[in-house]
Amino acid sequence: QVQLVESGGKLVQAGGSLRLSCAASGLTFSTTTMAWFRQAPGKEREFVAAVGWSDGSTYYGDSVKGRFTISRDNAKTTVYLQMNSLKPEDTAVYYCAAQRRSSNYNTDDYAYWGQGTQVTVSS
Repeated sequence: QVQLVESGGKLVQAGGSLRLSCAASGLTFSTTTMAWFRQAPGKEREFVAAVGWSDGSTYYGDSVKGRFTISRDNAKTTVYLQMNSLKPEDTAVYYCAAQRRSSNYNTDDYAYWGQGTQVTVSS
């Protein structure tokens, strides 16, 4: 059974930093594409970042480029999202996703999802 457990979300002031973690189990982590998405109240789920498994290539949504960094630790079967220069518009529930099912990294066609972790950025 695949499990993705996010952690690290909390209330932070604008301009601050936060690191989210997603611990994965039940899958072959080293050969699985991992991604982060987020969903703010009343808005559609939005692609944040993805990291490939073959060469560790990373992909980012336009709204987070230059501020967020995705990384993975295959030994710990964990993917991270380092978020810097946070803005109030980054407030959302952040979801970890695993195993891309389409050719596009930024669509939400992933096989497995975590329960999400709340990030709130105050102004």
